[in-house]
Amino acid sequence: MATQVQALYDFTGEPGTTEMSITCGEVLTLLNTEIGEGWWEGKKSNGETGLFPAAYVRKLTPEESTQTKAAPPAPRYDQAADDWGEQHYSAGDNNYQRGVSQEDGWDDDWEDDTYSEIGPAQQQNKTSQYNQQSSIVIPGMPINDYNQHIDDTSSNYSSSVGTVRKNKFAPSSKISGESYLLATLNVEVPDSEKVYIIQDEDGYIWSPITQPYIVTVASPKKESKFKGIKSFIAYQLTPSFNNIQVSRRYKHFDWLHERLQEKFTLIPIPPLPDKQISGRYDEQLIERRRVQLQEFVDWMCKHPVLSRSEVWQHFLTCTDEKRWKAGKRQAEKDNLLGLNYCVSLVVPEKALLQSQVDHITEQCHTFINSVDTAIKSVSSMCIVQTKRFQGPYKSDCQKIGEAFYSLGNALSLDEGTIVSTSKLTSAIKMTGGVYIDIGRMYDEQPKYDWEPLGDKFHLYKGIAASFPDVLANHKGAVQKKRECERLTAENKMEVAQLNEVLRRTDVISYALLAEINHFKSERTVDIKATMQKFLKQQINFYKKIVDKLETTLRYYDD
Repeated sequence: MATQVQALYDFTGEPGTTEMSITCGEVLTLLNTEIGEGWWEGKKSNGETGLFPAAYVRKLTPEESTQTKAAPPAPRYDQAADDWGEQHYSAGDNNYQRGVSQEDGWDDDWEDDTYSEIGPAQQQNKTSQYNQQSSIVIPGMPINDYNQHIDDTSSNYSSSVGTVRKNKFAPSSKISGESYLLATLNVEVPDSEKVYIIQDEDGYIWSPITQPYIVTVASPKKESKFKGIKSFIAYQLTPSFNNIQVSRRYKHFDWLHERLQEKFTLIPIPPLPDKQISGRYDEQLIERRRVQLQEFVDWMCKHPVLSRSEVWQHFLTCTDEKRWKAGKRQAEKDNLLGLNYCVSLVVPEKALLQSQVDHITEQCHTFINSVDTAIKSVSSMCIVQTKRFQGPYKSDCQKIGEAFYSLGNALSLDEGTIVSTSKLTSAIKMTGGVYIDIGRMYDEQPKYDWEPLGDKFHLYKGIAASFPDVLANHKGAVQKKRECERLTAENKMEVAQLNEVLRRTDVISYALLAEINHFKSERTVDIKATMQKFLKQQINFYKKIVDKLETTLRYYDD
């Protein structure tokens, strides 16, 4: 009797490939388990055959197979851990073993790129996840279910805000700042990994980058495996400090982004390109994503802390699979996450005045709320203008051109031998051709001005959306400090311990002040250069139109 499997989750196959969509609870006949890299082949009851992820199904016992017509829906993530352990993932279960064996692979454990390669969000990240506080982590659990599983098992786990994604790897005990504030975290940080905050005429800043570098994102190309069944886009990154090219897929950027967000909670992490599924292999969309990835990389390179972080350097330089796996494990088990990272900071010994810190943070909060609205408005305008340039503006110019050209054709029917009449009809036709050409110019122009402007403000929109979380993390530390002051007043905490809490709260405040000043200095230079480039492109565009019309006008003078 053929082996049957039952779907544990919904899966939507990619159109145009041999992937097959399956529905939770659906029973399929297993045809081939040797496809490789976590894929099996099966057949539905209606005769349809195709590939699906092995981690999305469970094998049925012979007894269960005889009852498939009345088979109940597959248990979901929210069933008791014991049910999962006994029913589906015993030590000898083949599916479980497959999931574990692929945990640390370069491609295996990131087989699905939800945003650029596979499809819907519920298909993301089929590998086993890491969480010390949850009772059990289920291999193959879709990320939406996994996040809910974490929420159910950890009351300290906070949901993402704005563009910030949920942390999928770190246990919530690691991202809590309480262990740092109360000095219960005992970690020695090497001098080479310490980050300094200094004071200059603009206030407190991160110690400047001593050896600046750039990274180019180039040559995006479509690649495939499984003889064309699986397709993806690979981007080539080349750091200027070694000129060694590395190839990264979007899901690798996504993994990096999550690591940065969980580690640096006092620094807003620049956003990745928007999640694009439909038309993801269109050349224009691929290039647009490359440009936005370049914006992300540029911001990382210019940040004094992010540019030297270990996980970022690993991402930029690792070309060996074994080294990649080791670095990946190390990043996912990092103890210095969230406010705990402040152990690495070396700040001025001067105690900060809390009232001044509160004033600055309140100003920042007001500014971020205002600028967030303005940036979203500019981003929307860029999209609207791009559509107008490539739609009605182009169409109107072409209609004008066609009308003039039609007039020239009509007049040419009665030219006779009069030279002036012949020249007039030629000039009118020329006018029509010029307007048609101007329509083409409108269609091409957004990639020189409106799209680059939109890409830049996409970056700032993501940063502005992350800042409220940064301010909230700082506020939480200040509230904890005030709680400790109350406990000391009630003789429930030693004065020496309170002093250490005060000092460590100041370290967190110094970090926030340094980041606020960094953001201010960067945006001042960056937005100025962006607006200058935009206006130059606009001026060049309209000058070309004027030149074309003036040239056409001279035909009438002749």
